[in-house]
Amino acid sequence: MSQAPGRVVTPLEGVSFAGWDANKPIEAPLALHACAVKPEWTDYNGHMSESAYLLVFGDSSDAFFRFIGIDEAYRAAGFSLYTIDTRIRNLAELSVGEPLRLTLQLIDLDAKRLHIFHRMTRRGTEAEVAVAEQVLAHVDTRARRSAPFPVALHDRLTAIRAAHSGLMLHPMIGAPFGITPRRDAR
Repeated sequence: MSQAPGRVVTPLEGVSFAGWDANKPIEAPLALHACAVKPEWTDYNGHMSESAYLLVFGDSSDAFFRFIGIDEAYRAAGFSLYTIDTRIRNLAELSVGEPLRLTLQLIDLDAKRLHIFHRMTRRGTEAEVAVAEQVLAHVDTRARRSAPFPVALHDRLTAIRAAHSGLMLHPMIGAPFGITPRRDAR
C-alpha cells in the first residue's frame, strides 16, 4: 500500500471492514490487537517511550474502528472518528521484544461520541502494564464538525455496549488526576 512519506501507518491500514454479524457473540472485553515492543519504541532509558504507549493504544483503537466498520471506504465517504481526549497511565516498564495484548471496553456512547477503555498487558502473564481512556467523536470530515453516527454503526456500538455492560469498571476510569498531598510532604 502506498502512503504519504512520514505519515503514521497502523498495522491494519488497508484492511477493510469484514462485515457485521448481529448474531455472533461479542467478546467482553474485545481483544483485537496484540504486538511486541519494537526497538524503535524504546528511549534513552532503555524502555518503551511514553509516545510508543500512545501509538500502541492508537493501533488498538484502529482495530476497533475496523471491527465496527470505520475503514478507508468509510473515511472516503467523508466520516471518521476523532479523538477528543486521551488519558494514559503507564504502570510498568517494557523492554524490547516483550509481547503485549490489548483489550478494549466500550464504556458509554451517545448519538455522536463514545468512551472507550484500553488495557495493555504482558501477553502470557496478563500483568497490567498500562491503561488508556479515550473519548472520541464521530465527525463529518467535509463539514469539519461532529455528526451523529449512522443508524447501522450506532446499532453496532449499542450491541457492543450491551455486551460490555456486565464488565466491572476499572478503578482508573474517570479517576482524578494530579498530585495527592501526602502526610509526610513538606
